[in-house]
Amino acid sequence: MSAAANRLPEINSVPVRIDAPHWCAVYTYPRHEKSVAEQLKTKSLEAFLPTYATRSRWKDRSVQICRPLFPGYVFTRISLEDRIKVITVPSVVRILSFNGRPADVSDQEIESIRLCLGGGANLEAHPFPEIGESVRVCSGAFEGVEGVVVNSKDKCKVIVSISLIHQSVALEIDAKHLEPVRYAPRV
Repeated sequence: MSAAANRLPEINSVPVRIDAPHWCAVYTYPRHEKSVAEQLKTKSLEAFLPTYATRSRWKDRSVQICRPLFPGYVFTRISLEDRIKVITVPSVVRILSFNGRPADVSDQEIESIRLCLGGGANLEAHPFPEIGESVRVCSGAFEGVEGVVVNSKDKCKVIVSISLIHQSVALEIDAKHLEPVRYAPRV
């Protein structure tokens, strides 16, 4: 046998980037969410701060202000190498992590919150739900939003959750727009 026959064939491969960007939750100092989101954007990082409008009454007047739906949290889409850019932002306490790596927030959870905000829904903070029936909005402005259905005061609400931070928002919706979600059993 010749030496050429014993050699393995050369494989020209393109390096695969294992560290693709993922959504993660950034924990901030109280009432610093907006400034953290702005600073992340100035560092060319994608940041998402879901807010809702509420009326606040002061001594001499009543004003409408925007408050974070998830107080103390800002969401950012980063790769592992961008962690240092995030933790060096003033007012960032930490990135929620598991085993030294930023814990991922699913794209579906972020998109559900974005759909609710974009559809003009009247959102409110809600306690994290117990296990209930999972539903998906099958028609209307919030089509594709997934959550857990609850009934309160003769109204149907879909609880949309960010499971990593154990916080939720309630979306009031007509039950005719809902369909049950069936998940495949895990093997």
